[in-house]
Amino acid sequence: MTETLIWIVVALVAIGLYLSWTAGRLDRLHTRIDAARAALDAQLLRRASVTQELATSGVLDPAASIVLYEAAHAARQAEEEQREVAESELSAALRAVFGEAVQVEAVRQVPGGEEAAGELAQAVRRVPMARRFHNDAVRAARALRRHRAVRWFRLAGHAPFPLAFEMDDEPPVALADRPGT
Repeated sequence: MTETLIWIVVALVAIGLYLSWTAGRLDRLHTRIDAARAALDAQLLRRASVTQELATSGVLDPAASIVLYEAAHAARQAEEEQREVAESELSAALRAVFGEAVQVEAVRQVPGGEEAAGELAQAVRRVPMARRFHNDAVRAARALRRHRAVRWFRLAGHAPFPLAFEMDDEPPVALADRPGT
């Protein structure tokens, strides 16, 4: 009887340790999602800000300036529910304006254009990386939250189910292929 009781206690301690470790892992994944989302938001804001600066600098032709400014403004002012759509529209506007290397070269030729083009190219390239990091963290948390033990013992608590950030983040070819930036 005593030996059976000891084995039951050992099994309960092992299960408790496993559940505690799993809950800690899930908490770390949620923290990672929050950090990745903050980094993604920062990169999206940087891209929109650089685009607005370039649109108002007088470097581009008026039509391109208006298209970029309106798309960047909409991306910065979008509510959370519309953010993915607004950011995708900004990506499309950037591809439309900077789809050809001629436009990028025209920007580079004006005073301060080299820095502006380089900063925009960096901002455009960092958004897909930040989104990928965020979505990878979301994927890992979702996979862990699907386990029976996590669901049965409610190890996620009241944390909302993590959602991926889906948007069109393909950079313009002329900006993505710039050497040295």
